[in-house]
Amino acid sequence: MANASRQVVWEFFGTELKRRRENAGLTQVELGGRVFVSGGYIGQFEQAIRKPQLDVAQRIDDVLQTDGIFERLCRKLIDDPRYADYFAHVVELERLATEIYEFAPALVPGLLQTRDYAWAVTVSMNPFAPDEYIEEKVSGRLDRARILADATRPRYWVVLHENALRIPAGGPASMAAQLDCIARMARERVVKVQVLPYASGAYPAMTGPMKLMEFDDAPPTAYTEAVYSGNLLDDPPVVKRVRSAYDQIRAAALSPEVSLALIDSTAEDFRQCASTT
Repeated sequence: MANASRQVVWEFFGTELKRRRENAGLTQVELGGRVFVSGGYIGQFEQAIRKPQLDVAQRIDDVLQTDGIFERLCRKLIDDPRYADYFAHVVELERLATEIYEFAPALVPGLLQTRDYAWAVTVSMNPFAPDEYIEEKVSGRLDRARILADATRPRYWVVLHENALRIPAGGPASMAAQLDCIARMARERVVKVQVLPYASGAYPAMTGPMKLMEFDDAPPTAYTEAVYSGNLLDDPPVVKRVRSAYDQIRAAALSPEVSLALIDSTAEDFRQCASTT
């Protein structure tokens, strides 16, 4: 579904939510209290500024007795076979974000992946899947990355653990091309990159990747990921704790200039390795 079409449906969602809420004689605050979000969030849903998660849409249906209409609309908008169920909503938020901050402890983040790298990572996670399935997942990942090519692209600041530079996904040639791509985007100021080196030792949030997203007209959101699961967090105290963990990681990382030099040298190491094999 094209982005413009998605936005139209989200606007319908908001308009219909307001109509059903008012018909039920509830204020935004009253409905928010019953579905465990703030009244301000209900207002943002109605204005199509923020998109509700599926469980919130289900609770709205229960409270307003709307026979599942909001759940069905929500599923229609986030149901994309290219993305895992727990990640589809994050894709929608990335398209709306004005700033994205990310920490990648092991792999290059999806927004920076080349096709060869994305293919190698997807195959490694789905070793028995047919090529058609792998291509579907890879195309979704590359489609996400198009937000960085837009004139209105978000500010994107990523901290890569040195693991992400060293793990040879797809082999030496693939890794050299991947690191060259990251270096080029950094030099073109599409993304600000730092590397957390092995020498930094232990670091916060060692359990998995984290992403923070900020918006013009909505509160910030955090996303953390584990094995085949993810958590989209919008409770302000929790988001603040994730931001604090990210800031500690960023403070322990190499400067952008030193990080770029390390990326370049690691890419050259992979190139030499590829030329001798």
